[in-house]
Amino acid sequence: MKSLLWILSATALLTASCTKTDEKAGDVTAQTLNQQFISAWNSKNAIQLDTLFADDVHFLQGEAHFQGKSEVANRWVRETMGTISNLRTNVVSSGADAQTAYEAGTYSVDVEPSAPGTPMGEGEGNFILLWKKNPKGSWKLSYAQLEGLPVRVK
Repeated sequence: MKSLLWILSATALLTASCTKTDEKAGDVTAQTLNQQFISAWNSKNAIQLDTLFADDVHFLQGEAHFQGKSEVANRWVRETMGTISNLRTNVVSSGADAQTAYEAGTYSVDVEPSAPGTPMGEGEGNFILLWKKNPKGSWKLSYAQLEGLPVRVK
């Protein structure tokens, strides 16, 4: 009986320690992935951003819903990259398991003037970025949702 109790205790301890390690590794993965995304955005590297998207990625912002790597790359990244710079995030929630990782929180960006002589703007809102491992084991951005407030004069 004592050996059975010892085995159950050891199994519980081992399971708890593995779970804790996986969560910590997952959190680092979500943070690392989002930093790659932010770095590519801020350096205006659309080609690098393309490599981060899953083939079936979804992007939602307000009424806009783009689906698929090509549409998201063209209609979100390429159409807005020239007008938005200095992406910054404040993570409120994150998590991961072996196949998914996410971060959510608030974001802010600088918005370039729409015409000469108009002031610079600042945009801010909420975000969630959801990453999934593809069949080859590579992490890809699967879902991005931004809910922004109206742009303010900076």
